[in-house]
Amino acid sequence: MLTPTDHHPYPRGVALSRQQQPNPSAAPVQKLRLRYAKRGRLRFTSHRDIARTFERALRRAGVPMAYSQGFSPHPKVSWVGAAPTGVASEAEYVEVQVVEPVDPDALRTALDAVLPPGLDVVEVVQAAGGTLPERIEASAWQVELPGISPEQLNDAVTAFLAADSVEVERLTKDGKKVIDVRPAVVSATVRSAEPEAPGSPQVGVHSSDAGHDARDLSQPCGILVTVVRQTTPTVRPDDVLSALRVVADLVPPVPAKATRMAQGRLDDQGHLVDPLAPDRAAEV
Repeated sequence: MLTPTDHHPYPRGVALSRQQQPNPSAAPVQKLRLRYAKRGRLRFTSHRDIARTFERALRRAGVPMAYSQGFSPHPKVSWVGAAPTGVASEAEYVEVQVVEPVDPDALRTALDAVLPPGLDVVEVVQAAGGTLPERIEASAWQVELPGISPEQLNDAVTAFLAADSVEVERLTKDGKKVIDVRPAVVSATVRSAEPEAPGSPQVGVHSSDAGHDARDLSQPCGILVTVVRQTTPTVRPDDVLSALRVVADLVPPVPAKATRMAQGRLDDQGHLVDPLAPDRAAEV
């Protein structure tokens, strides 16, 4: 249950009677925007299962959700650009609509208490107008490539950036599809994995997942940091790696680990603007 606040009257741990329950078919009075992370083993979970888990957590937390009308009502939850299965993320977004005012900090605490480890709510803000999809046009990715030296990776990235077009094949449910990766890539740089101090988490890994995602420190590990526009068709991190294979025959000896670090609109310098910044500013 949500922690009691001036905005939310429901006390923690107290089940609501049918009479106390808010009317789910009532008009929404508030929209909340959530940033959440998908870490560790949870990155292998499909978006459909993530959505089901979130909706179950919203019910368990006692959130007064608004529901659609019609024969089969469903909670008013809107997902924005979910990361592919097998990819970790520090910046996923979802919007929820409620029929009773909810304190954003109380919602974050309540959801974190009922969500599984690895699915973590980072921030909750009250929507201040506009739409979230219009604030997101690109993603920043970090891709770790164990067994590939930073020098090898840098040569491949240099060749990729010098090309005007790099086509790769992607296997879809309708068969093979050819996509041009190069136009979607705004920037790409390379850095090396710094040796960690004893007991510290691995690069790009949350502390609670370090045991599962630990890498072999005796092997080189180049790290690709790239900003990619969210085009149609979507260019994913594995498409970028396929493009590096095309231009430089770069083939990692073990699977790479991709993490989405941020999403947002691009400014004039090619940097991402936090999509929740306008909502945060409106609360001040």
